[in-house]
Amino acid sequence: MDNTALLLARIQFGVTLTYHFLFVALTLGLSVMIAMMETVYVRTGERLYKAMARFWGKLFLINYAVAIVTGLVNEFQFGMNWAEYSRFVGSVFGPPLAFEALTAFFVESVAIGIWVYGWDRVSRRAHLAAIWLVALAANYSAFWILAANSFMQHPTGFAFRNGRLELADLGALINNPYLAYQYSHTVLSGLATAGFFIMAVSAYYLLRREYPDIFRRSFDVGLRWALVATVLVVGTGHFYNQYIARVQPMKMAASEALWETAAPAPFVVFALIDEDTRKNSYQLALPAGLSMLAFNAVNTQVRGMNDLEREFAVRFGPGDYVPPVTLLFWSFRGMVAIGLWLFVLAALCAWYWHKNELEAHPPLLKAILWSLPLPYAAVTAGWMMTEAGRQPWLVYGLLLTERGVSKVVPAASVWTSLLIYTGIYAGVALAALYIARRIIRAGPGGEL
Repeated sequence: MDNTALLLARIQFGVTLTYHFLFVALTLGLSVMIAMMETVYVRTGERLYKAMARFWGKLFLINYAVAIVTGLVNEFQFGMNWAEYSRFVGSVFGPPLAFEALTAFFVESVAIGIWVYGWDRVSRRAHLAAIWLVALAANYSAFWILAANSFMQHPTGFAFRNGRLELADLGALINNPYLAYQYSHTVLSGLATAGFFIMAVSAYYLLRREYPDIFRRSFDVGLRWALVATVLVVGTGHFYNQYIARVQPMKMAASEALWETAAPAPFVVFALIDEDTRKNSYQLALPAGLSMLAFNAVNTQVRGMNDLEREFAVRFGPGDYVPPVTLLFWSFRGMVAIGLWLFVLAALCAWYWHKNELEAHPPLLKAILWSLPLPYAAVTAGWMMTEAGRQPWLVYGLLLTERGVSKVVPAASVWTSLLIYTGIYAGVALAALYIARRIIRAGPGGEL
């Protein structure tokens, strides 16, 4: 396989995985919020919360269906474009995916059937149990998927035998420190995404002054989760980055456009990055900022990409070990800027909500509505940083990406499947948006 096929295989996996995760992020958080709405309904008998659970449940089901379909496609790719990767690491990577399918996915599939068709057919408590099982299984499913991904980022629990990796310690795999940081940050990002999703749709109705009771309460639910989850996302993101600085220093240096080792190291706010000459032609930096953020000490040395590459060349042989710096640098800053903007919006909404004046400020409601794409942009930027920052490694320190791709699949075949997937995914996205738009415009009238 030539480099064209390798590049296309990487693009294909990046496109399909990013597309898949956009739907997953919402389902992780929205399932929990719907379960809480239905819990209030079962405990109080207030039918308004039943209407809320049913309305938001319809939007959840669309996302859930697309997430399931696109997730299956991703797994097929391991045997198609990434056969060498599957051969080398399959006995380690396979068990987490098997656990996910045999436990979480199975429970989730059964429970969601009960929840969809069980309204007024099973007892309230049984129906409530079904949606909680869906919510817990969805987030449990994410645990196993991220356990597999964390192995690729920071391998643990394996043995090298017969030219391939084998699982030697399942406990070490699921107690991988990388998983703890990645899982908490991802799940909280899902809660924040769902919180802003509920706020945005509710803002649409509050601006139109339709169904005020249901969407005031929905806005309140979304606001509480969005505010708390956004703060926690920022907090876990900080500790996640400090951990990355220790176990993947190249990723951290690239995301900061730090070419040369420095003590103290500055935090670069803005930079014109020249990856060919390996330097920043201009940068605006905060002195000692990176040392403080990464290691909590002003004078701590932070290794730059040029020194790290020389170390990698000694350990692994000559090669280009620097990930795409410009992509990482701006992905990280975009993610942070969006997080700050969303926090400010949520804080302003909380202030006016507390004063019972939110609906007297339409510009704020419009800002929430038009900011709906931003949580999705932030989670995409986060995945860009996570996955592109690991390059050129497929399994960090053990398998280069160029060695994991299938050897017998020609570029023409990858081109063909890439075009087919892109076309199908575009059609599915348009269909999902069309159905969601119809549900939102129809409103919860029939549920009240």
